[in-house]
Amino acid sequence: MAIELYTAHFGFRERPFALSPDPAFLFWSKAHRRAHSVLEYGLATCAPLTVVTGEVGTGKTTLIQALLRKVDVDIVLGLISNAQGDQGDLLRWVFNALDVPLPAQTDYVSLFQHFQNFVVNEYAAGRHVVLIIDEAQNLGAEMLEELRMLTNINSGKDELLQIILVGQPELRHLITQPELRQFAQRVSATFHINPFDLRETRAYVQHRLHHVGGTGSEITSEAVRHIFEETGGIPRMINKLCDLALVYAAAAGKDKAGLGVIRELFEDGLILKPAEPPLYLTNPINVPHKAAE
Repeated sequence: MAIELYTAHFGFRERPFALSPDPAFLFWSKAHRRAHSVLEYGLATCAPLTVVTGEVGTGKTTLIQALLRKVDVDIVLGLISNAQGDQGDLLRWVFNALDVPLPAQTDYVSLFQHFQNFVVNEYAAGRHVVLIIDEAQNLGAEMLEELRMLTNINSGKDELLQIILVGQPELRHLITQPELRQFAQRVSATFHINPFDLRETRAYVQHRLHHVGGTGSEITSEAVRHIFEETGGIPRMINKLCDLALVYAAAAGKDKAGLGVIRELFEDGLILKPAEPPLYLTNPINVPHKAAE
């Protein structure tokens, strides 16, 4: 009832700050435009490995969904989320994502040969295979090395298989470890999505409000500043605070959610603040890599 109350109260077509990823709401900050360009670059150049990272809630999955809307018909696409396991398990995840039946023999050599045959056959038919792996920080070093081995299917000037990894900052830390130096050499480009600054946070909040038919001023400037200070510019946290602020404002009969409403949310214990990330995960630097010769 509260959600209906606040959408009707403010005259919105729908909730402006729902937490589920929705490309229709995508706000093209400078970082998101660049990340999307890196992803498009990976597809356009058939790069063997492309890596995009960002803190939890910075819009990585939404970017993937926006990218999928532009995929060409000559691409066979597999999307994998939260893959985990031992050697051989990754190939089973891959077959499932590509909707390819498992071979009769399921030892690792047979699985690899079956996958190689599939990729080669698709290439012969004028298509190339793209694997997008979301939450790739969960793979671990062994699975990442297995992915590198899959890129060995590529030969000569023709790239038959592309892999795009999207994950949290831990992924960048992982692939820069000495034992994965061969993997890092295969990465064509990397990009890290940083949180919004205050100016971007203001523009983001207004963008979401305008998208659902609002004026953009339903959350005051002072409230947005406090939201930025509390969230560090993380879009998912901004959404959570703004959504609850509108519920509180509507319940009180107010036409705007001001600074007082935001303070009430914290006083009532509705918001849990996450712990600080490890030091090595803060302020990562974007480092492009040349593809291996």
